[in-house]
Formats: sequence, structure tokens, C-alpha cells
Amino acid sequence: MNHPSSPAGRLLVALDTADRAVAEQLMREVAPYVGGFKIGKTLFTAAGPPVVAAALATGARVFLDLKFHDIPHTVAGAVAAVMQLGVHLCTVHTLGGRAMLQAAVEPLAALPPGSQRPTILGVTLLTSADQATLDEIGLAGTPEKVVLRLARLAVDCGLGGVVCSPQEVAAVRRLVPKDFVIVTPGIRLPDAIPDDQRRVLTPRAALAAGATYLVVGRPITAAADPAAAAQRIVEDLATL
Repeated sequence: MNHPSSPAGRLLVALDTADRAVAEQLMREVAPYVGGFKIGKTLFTAAGPPVVAAALATGARVFLDLKFHDIPHTVAGAVAAVMQLGVHLCTVHTLGGRAMLQAAVEPLAALPPGSQRPTILGVTLLTSADQATLDEIGLAGTPEKVVLRLARLAVDCGLGGVVCSPQEVAAVRRLVPKDFVIVTPGIRLPDAIPDDQRRVLTPRAALAAGATYLVVGRPITAAADPAAAAQRIVEDLATL
């Protein structure tokens, strides 16, 4: 397992596939070069908890990105269930509001001393959203102002970190406690097209801005040699 503070340890690979066999092959190929894997709705819906166990078996950390957003009681129950899987990071939507966010961290209090405590992350604003999105749904302010408002709420409610686009990382880092985790999707290599991501940065720029972990999907998973692609990113990060 790569140390979480090393360049490799700070790289999380997004396994955005519904095919468990494909996901597990990717895990085997890139696990030695990265810090962990992000398992989102697509893969978890198709393969369930066994794919989480498979990822953990490689020695990597697991970021379970299911973005819970429901009534407080339901979210508390979902987080309690996730805690049984041994994941290191999991997500809830900050747009669920204060009562829901406070309920999300309540299950952590039931853990025995010394046991592994997953970090509960608040998803702020999806990287596919832009100003037009905010105007359409009626959220006041620019994307950065909305992200900062939601990050402040996450801190107030006792969450351990947030997910935000790399373009807001520097501003969020100035706002939150020193040990607060910032996970950053929307990572693209300099010569890549952004796909459905709107607010993106390169790996080096996101890490320099203050991100704790970088989530990289297609630049690694769609590469002809995923392991080599992961190694190139890590080597680039190591020069910072």
C-alpha cells in the first residue's frame, strides 16, 4: 500500500465501469502505482460489496462514492452500513443540509476506540455543473461561492472533508482546518479533452492548490497501458 502522503498514495483511480471483471483487471494492473480506487454508483450497483472487498484485497484504499442524499435517518443508516465494508472514504451530498450531515457522522461515535474510522466527505458541487446549472436550479452565487458555502457547512457539521472541483481547491483550503481532506475529481492531463467535466485542472495544478487526493478516471482507465499512464502521473507529481 502506497503511503497516503506520497505522490502515488494521493492518486485514486475511478473505476467507472459496470463490468466487475474489467474493474478487477484494472485493479491488478494499477494497484502498485496508486493509493486507491474510487467505486461509484455504476460499479457498486452492478457488483455490490464484493467488488469493494476485491479492491481492498489489492492493498489499496477504497473511496466509496455513493453520494448519499436522503432524510437524516436513512443517511445515518447508509453510513453505518458502509462502515462495515472497511472503506476509507465515503460521500454524502452537502446539499442535503445540516440535519442530514450531522446524522451522517453520528455512526462514527459508535466505533470502538482504535478501530478504522472512514472519512465522511461532503460532495459540494459536481464538476459537471457550471454557472448555467446554478441559475437553472436556483442556487445563488458563482460556483466558487456555492462550494465555499457548502464546505463551511461540512466543517460545521463535523465531516472530515469535502469533494470539490480542482478550481475551488485553493479557496477551500484557505477556509478549512489544516487536516481537512479535500478530494478532487475533474482531473485531466494537459492534452486531454474535458468530456462531461466542466471545472477541471491538471494533476500537478490540483495538488499544488492543496488537494489531498486526486481522482483520475479515463486518463488512466481508457489508456492503452493503464499502469504506465498511472506511473506517468505519479512521476509528474513527484517533481512538485
